[in-house]
Amino acid sequence: MKLHFTLDPATDPRVLAFLQEHLDDMHRISLPESVHALDASQLRRPDIRFWTGWAQHEAGPALVASCALKQLDAGHVELKTMRVGAAYRGSAAAQQVLEHVLAQARASGATRISLETGTEAFFTPARRFYQRNGFVPCEPFGSYHPDPNSCFMTRAL
Repeated sequence: MKLHFTLDPATDPRVLAFLQEHLDDMHRISLPESVHALDASQLRRPDIRFWTGWAQHEAGPALVASCALKQLDAGHVELKTMRVGAAYRGSAAAQQVLEHVLAQARASGATRISLETGTEAFFTPARRFYQRNGFVPCEPFGSYHPDPNSCFMTRAL
């Protein structure tokens, strides 16, 4: 399955439902003060670029994934809202999303990409995935503060 990525205004009802599912999961799993997922209105801010990943099926396009980059400074971006729909987890979709976002970060002139994810067991597959892709633990960055429920990771581009 090859994903097609679209720079997205986060207004399509399918995208809004996908984002809401992500927010619901984050609020179900993490303490309120440790939820850093962005809602649709936050994804429309000028310092954020948001993409959706779609697969073509016989019935038409299917929303598979989303990801965003937040510009922290001229050379540093943050990976935000990377999510693969439950039906596509375990496929190659996550790798395609990450490769897309890394290419976009490089094209923007970034030399470093960082992310925040949870420390709960739910996030173990995500942490392992990022480690396999060259991310290493780091100190909080941007506006983040130390939080026992947050794992901060970074890598050079």
